[in-house]
Order: sequence, then C-alpha cells, then structure tokens
Amino acid sequence: MPQSQSSTSISMARARPAPRMRALPLTVGWSADRHGTGRPTDRPHGDHLRGDQLGGDLLHGDRRREEHRHGTHLDGGGRHRAAVDTEQQDARGEWLRFAPVQPLFRALAAQRLAVLAYHGVTDHRSFGAQLDRLQRLATPVSLGAVLQAVTERRPLPPRSVLVTFDDADRSVLTHALPALDARGIPATAFVISELIGTERPFWWHEADFLARHGGRARSLDCGHPSQLLRRLKAMPDPDRRRSLHELRVSADRRPPRQEQLTPADLLALRDGGVAIGNHTQGHPCLGRCDDDTVRAEITGAHEALTRWLGEPPIAFAYPDGGHDVRAETVLQELGYRLGFLSDHRLGPRLPSHPLQISRLQVDSTTSTRRFDTILSGLEPAYRRWRRQAVA
Repeated sequence: MPQSQSSTSISMARARPAPRMRALPLTVGWSADRHGTGRPTDRPHGDHLRGDQLGGDLLHGDRRREEHRHGTHLDGGGRHRAAVDTEQQDARGEWLRFAPVQPLFRALAAQRLAVLAYHGVTDHRSFGAQLDRLQRLATPVSLGAVLQAVTERRPLPPRSVLVTFDDADRSVLTHALPALDARGIPATAFVISELIGTERPFWWHEADFLARHGGRARSLDCGHPSQLLRRLKAMPDPDRRRSLHELRVSADRRPPRQEQLTPADLLALRDGGVAIGNHTQGHPCLGRCDDDTVRAEITGAHEALTRWLGEPPIAFAYPDGGHDVRAETVLQELGYRLGFLSDHRLGPRLPSHPLQISRLQVDSTTSTRRFDTILSGLEPAYRRWRRQAVA
C-alpha cells in the first residue's frame, strides 16, 4: 500500500423528491481579494453558521452519540438505543443529500481537510462501500502526508481525507485492514496501550455490563444503565476507577472477555499502511484527571508504543475528543507533531493548530447517502443548527 514517509518515523436512483425542510440559516460571506475577484470569506455573519466551518461541535458531550460510540444500551422496548439513533440519523441523511445547499457545502468542503474518526468496523460491506465513495469523491491521504503538510507549510490536495480509528479493537485488523489494503487507502489507529495483549473489555463496555448484572458503587447511583456512562465520565478520575472496582466486586456476573490487539498486531497494521498513534494508557477523561495522571496516561502509552514498535509515535488522539491544554504541553515535550480532536468539524487543508486537528465522527454502518453529507459538512452543520434552534 502506498504510504507517505517522513524523517520522523510514523507508527504508522433516481433521486426522489426531498421532504420540505426549513432553510438552514447559512450565510456565506464574500469579499474581494487583491485581484478584485470574489472569494469566500472566513468571517461569520451574525450568529449564522460559518460556511467555511462546515460543521459543529455538537457531538462532543452529546449523550446519545456517546452511547453509540462506547456501548449500546437497551431502551424500554428492548431495542438497542444506539441502533435506533443510527437509523434516525441515516434517515435524515437520506433527504439532506438532496438539500439545495448540498452542492455549495460540497464545493466548500473541497478546500477543507476531512479526518474521519471511526471506532470498530461492525459492517465490513458498508465500510467497503464508504471507502469506495472516498476513492470516487475524495483524495485519501496518509498521516505522513498530513505531517509533511504541517512541516513544509504546504496545504494538502483538495478533497483530502484521512481515515482514523479510535480505541483500535481487533476489527481494525480483521475487517478494516483488508478493505483498506485492497483499495490502497492509508489510515491511522489510535491505541489504548494498557489493553494491548489482553482480553479485557473496554472500560465503558465493562461498566455497562456490570451495572446490568447487579453491580453497584457507593458514589454512583447507577439508575438506568443508559445513564451510567455519562455519570462515570463526569467523575474525577480516581472516583471513576474506584467505582469501576466496586462494580466488579458487586456484580453477579463477570463481563465476557474481549480479545484485544497484540504488539505483533500493531506491527502488522503498521506494515499494512495503518500508522499507530497514542490514545493514552486507559482512556480516561483527561479533563477529570489531575496533572500527574494526565502526564502518566500519555507518557506511559508513549513508552509502551515505542517499545513495541521500535520507534516513537508522533500522533495523539484525545480520549473523548476534547482538547486538554495540559495534555498538549506533555505532547510537545515528547515530540508529538499531530493531535486529533473529535469535534465533528472539517478543518483547513493546512492545519493551523497541528495538535488540535478536527475530525468527523462516522460509523461503519453509516449509509452512503448520509456519509456523503458528513463528508460535505452539511450534516454536521445541520446538527449544530438543530441544537442551537432547540436551545
């Protein structure tokens, strides 16, 4: 698989009529450049959405999306709430694709960088269809290409897209890698180091299972399992860890084992064109950690990855996608060149803040029509506007 390298090693139909929709309050400004030609301006107009932003930050902190990302929860009817939410989002994407502003968003997106943030690949056919769309509509780039753009201060090609995976469960190796390799598309996987070589489940999956099987914690009123993740993430990190321990002790059953990637698997991914990045030791909410824990979480994972891969990682993804100033300081000290958020935005083709690069949340089960509206930035912008309108 072709992959850019750097001196610093990278652990590396017809369309049916659309339902009537309320017009998005989008205003794209124009100004004259020194040659007198019109060009889009980056200045927002009033409180309207910026055309160049093409996205919103509503996913960060969105409880329903967190449930979708970090474990499904059963609703009253016994269906998986995350699956219901995904169906509703895909239905919205069906008609957003035919919205009158979609061509405008698509044109503007050509001058932006789309970094797609996946987790596991649960539907390899749908994922393959998404990659096919990328080949037709975009220019897939590697982590090395992004680093080169930052180093040389030269924008990436139009319609550049970087594929990334957070948490890196085994489906990245078993499902994603063959699909990526068959199409020559590079990617990056951000790893939780303390899970490598184990059969431990992700802590949010474990907590959900334990709470649904009698687990209790003194400082945690479990209530309905769907509320558990939000409450755990809101705790200071020592309280979160203590509550998890109490859930383990009091639950009626132990959670099923989950085979994780091994150090050899990380090498196989890297050799297959998937760069390896740091996602902390245990995936805490850094904003709920003290300074020493922030440093330990990053440096511990950094040292482990360097040992396994024989070279230091240079890219980091913030757990839960939120930027942390203290974390950025540690990353700079360790020589990290790229850092990724999960703010559901497109970013500039030449990242202005290399340790704060925006990403778009996407799932392997996302329909191709909704996938198109995410790539264009229309779906993120619409979601942000909806939240603002409701508020």
